[in-house]
Amino acid sequence: MGWELFVGLRYLRSKRRENFVSVITVISTLSVLLGVAVLTIVLSVMTGFEEDLRSRVLGLHPHLRVSERMGNGLLEEPDKIAAMLREDDRILDATPVVAAQMLVSTGGRILGVFARGVDAASASSVHGIMDFVVEGDALSLGRRHEHAGASLPGVMVGRELTRRLGVRLGDVVTLMVPSISASPVGALPRSRRFVIAALYESGMLEYDSGLIYLGLEDARALLKLGPVATGIEAVLADPREAPQVALDLNEKLGIPYWAESWTEVHRNVFAALELEKTVYFLVLLLIILVSAFTIVSTLYMVVMEKRRDIAVLKTMGANNLSIALVFVSKGLLIGLLGTGLGALIGYVACVGLGHYEFIDLPEGVFYVSTLPVRIVASNFILVSAASVLICLGACLFPAWKAAHVVPVDTLRYE
Repeated sequence: MGWELFVGLRYLRSKRRENFVSVITVISTLSVLLGVAVLTIVLSVMTGFEEDLRSRVLGLHPHLRVSERMGNGLLEEPDKIAAMLREDDRILDATPVVAAQMLVSTGGRILGVFARGVDAASASSVHGIMDFVVEGDALSLGRRHEHAGASLPGVMVGRELTRRLGVRLGDVVTLMVPSISASPVGALPRSRRFVIAALYESGMLEYDSGLIYLGLEDARALLKLGPVATGIEAVLADPREAPQVALDLNEKLGIPYWAESWTEVHRNVFAALELEKTVYFLVLLLIILVSAFTIVSTLYMVVMEKRRDIAVLKTMGANNLSIALVFVSKGLLIGLLGTGLGALIGYVACVGLGHYEFIDLPEGVFYVSTLPVRIVASNFILVSAASVLICLGACLFPAWKAAHVVPVDTLRYE
């Protein structure tokens, strides 16, 4: 594209009698700019929400979990299975876990919780929750704590649960299991007292109010279990490999064991987020599509204005393709300018949102206090490519009309 681009650039500059066409050109450019900027900002915010949610989920759940599905749900020789998992180069660590539904009570208040007995010294048990600990020490689980002359085991609870129970760090709570045990005063639920040794706050209300951590041996003692486990939890070097690792382990372990990745446990949530992001992309892409119609009208008006010029160029030897390229180049220049400026403004806006955090979200409605923004190059490339393609499509009809101008008819009447 040689002289065609030069002529297209000349047509971008208005003459006094073409001011209206010039205004429409500016509006077309601003429409593309606005659409690209809004779309890149929204995709960056949605990606931020998705990645923030993923980090919180991975902080509260293992990358991979192996359980027993055919019998009583208990794994015999869990240490042996964990050692076998650690032989996989993709797995950083694996450890047995005992999990069960329990009741927590204090001061006459009783709430149902899901308790996880973990080995605090193992990376796969507390690898993510450590980021959410706000008070105390999660590594003290399993140790003894002195309270009112008694030596009690420690427990870690969510901050929301402490609000509902009216307790704080260092207070004592009682954990009970639904199993009935005989006692001197009759049949009573099995229970044990624990000291609150640590508090965590993930921002996810359902977890902060219903998930507690205690030492592995303390959970076994409370449930009257031997050296067994309800599951083996593993942490991977790359969490994205979890589905493939789970598939390989299922083939290796066989029945009755079942390996499940975090993507399977929470696939509905992340599938909904991905669908929501796709819908936002398609809906906001309509802004760029609307701006494409203004490009069509602008170019069509230019074709009507330049019919005499087109006729002269054709009589000088320009073919239909060259005439079409003149108007395609003008439309593409509008699209490229609007897309480039829109992407730049979107990037600056995302950087500002991420750095200054001046948009606050309602507390208790969202698990974050401000908009999470994640700038991903692929989002900007996708939006820019879609914008340029739409603008290119908008050029085709006016360019076709220009290419089919008949010089004889035009020069005869003009």
